[in-house]
Amino acid sequence: MFSKTDDKSTVDPDQQALFEHAQLRINQKKRLNLHFVLFLVGCVFLIVLNVVLGYGSEFTPFNTPWFVWAILIWAFLFLVHALNVLFSQKFMGKQWEEKQRTKLVEKQKKKIAQLQEQVEKEFPPPFEAGLKKKE
Repeated sequence: MFSKTDDKSTVDPDQQALFEHAQLRINQKKRLNLHFVLFLVGCVFLIVLNVVLGYGSEFTPFNTPWFVWAILIWAFLFLVHALNVLFSQKFMGKQWEEKQRTKLVEKQKKKIAQLQEQVEKEFPPPFEAGLKKKE
């Protein structure tokens, strides 16, 4: 309790990054599972609401009960969520982000260098201007 040793963690930064990425993926999959459970419960609720209780039974676009359309739209949104979690994270994961980041940084460095050259051409430093006149 009163020792002079530091309680600082000696976790490797790479290990920390891997741990954070794993925690992020776990949370994404957890939310996807929750979305699936809510989708199932919601579908049952919509069916019971329309079929058993008769709510909105007069509203049938294209001769299809409204709850079918609601379930199809929700299923599409769930599918987009699932594809995002399961597939796009692999294609657009950490490596993709790092590659895009380095590409944008290089592009910004080139633009800054071009602007610097343009400024030096238009407004040369006074010391260099004096040297050029003497030569």
